Amino acid sequence: MSATGYSWDKYQGQDRVVSPSAERNKQPILEELQKHLPTSGLVLEVASGTGQHITHFAAALSSSGSSSSELHWQPSDVTSELFGSISAYVADAQLKNVRPPLLLDASLPVGQWPVQEPCAAVMAANVTHISPWRVTQGLVAGAGALLQPGGLLFIYGPFKIDGAFTSDSNRQFHESLTASNPEWGYRDAADVSKEAAAAGLALQQCVAMPANNFALVFRKS
Repeated sequence: MSATGYSWDKYQGQDRVVSPSAERNKQPILEELQKHLPTSGLVLEVASGTGQHITHFAAALSSSGSSSSELHWQPSDVTSELFGSISAYVADAQLKNVRPPLLLDASLPVGQWPVQEPCAAVMAANVTHISPWRVTQGLVAGAGALLQPGGLLFIYGPFKIDGAFTSDSNRQFHESLTASNPEWGYRDAADVSKEAAAAGLALQQCVAMPANNFALVFRKS
């Protein structure tokens, strides 16, 4: 295990990075995501990281990994550092419904994003608290621009609710984040919802998830 919390294994010579937290939460996220996803179209994941999430979701929601699947998945990240890991997970699962990863800085205007085609869903997990607020603003604005009518924005992670932390451990983690980077820290779900409303996205549900996390479910009107 490295100091970053990641570990490595190999698939056909490629580094497949393992995030223990992603391994723990990928199934609970999938089970909630399945309740809201459309049956077809492009799903853009912002900040795919190691690739554990998107490959788990794509494998579970594909037609046995065949090209006949009606959902297609686009991974992305702000750097290419973990693109090899994403590709290794996709190859290991023999998935044909996952596109090659793209460089995407969510803080940029959507006109500068590498994806310009309409999306059925945009999703991000564990992004809002470990990035500047402008990244969350850009994520929401980009989703508002790219999503088809009725499209889904799904954001998973820890949040404050009505200005309050949901546990002492969350407060402590928030304080450790802001100490290391003043632009990081827990966001209030209400503030994210205000940004979403300005982008034409309505909050449908704020779902309590394991380990004091939440799933924020938005729809484009």
